[in-house]
Amino acid sequence: MINDITIGQYFPGNSVVHKMDARMKIILTAAVIVELFVCKNFISLAFITAVCILIVLISGIPAKTVFKSVKPLGIIIIITSLLNLFYGKGEPLITIFGRLKITESGIYTAVFMSVRIIMLVVVGSMLTYTTTPTDLTDAIERLFKPLKIFKIDIHSVAMTMTIALRFIPTLIEEIDKITAAQKSRGADMDSGGLIHRIKALVPILIPLFISSFRRANDLAYAMDCRCYRGGAGRTKMKQVKMRFRDYAAFIIVAAIFAMLIFLNHLSAAVI
Repeated sequence: MINDITIGQYFPGNSVVHKMDARMKIILTAAVIVELFVCKNFISLAFITAVCILIVLISGIPAKTVFKSVKPLGIIIIITSLLNLFYGKGEPLITIFGRLKITESGIYTAVFMSVRIIMLVVVGSMLTYTTTPTDLTDAIERLFKPLKIFKIDIHSVAMTMTIALRFIPTLIEEIDKITAAQKSRGADMDSGGLIHRIKALVPILIPLFISSFRRANDLAYAMDCRCYRGGAGRTKMKQVKMRFRDYAAFIIVAAIFAMLIFLNHLSAAVI
């Protein structure tokens, strides 16, 4: 399960999605997330799902990799589905144990919410899959630049967020190494009850925390040695600007939003 976590990883490519301006990708990612919540029926949800799948195909990211981003959230998706399944309104279709009732509304809501959560994860993952940490930092800093009026150090916030994302894969690799080392010493982490498995995590968590603090300390020393002093007075080696593909993507996403509104009203009118 640990190896299936791909959050924060970047996969190089030459697709249109990779070449887009990072600022526009952040804006469009937020827009698509809003569009997922705008969906009120299966017609609009199917439409936006098809759009998300098309984005994945255009980006060239393997379907297996995208599936890995969803897999760690399988338990959350299942629990959400069950809660919606048994708490639906209307006449029960199936009754379990005399109290748990499965209704048509519950089935509808369970499937609807599951698809929505999966698409949310896919859309969010595509941002980090197709954007380098450096570009992501610059984009966040430029987008939130107006907040400097409130004396907020946007550069430090953006740098902290990007470093956190960047080190997720590193920490996952570290967990894998520590686990393998403990197992080679005879540690039993796969058997026993819940309490036993929780106790078995202690030999993993302690070395992981020590390694994380040591890595953070080394990074701080490295930044000090390179005379890093934050965003004040810093210039950019790479000057970014919006291109035709960025504006075209914005127009397409706006058209998709309008289409979703139309599909919602169309479905309501039919009902």
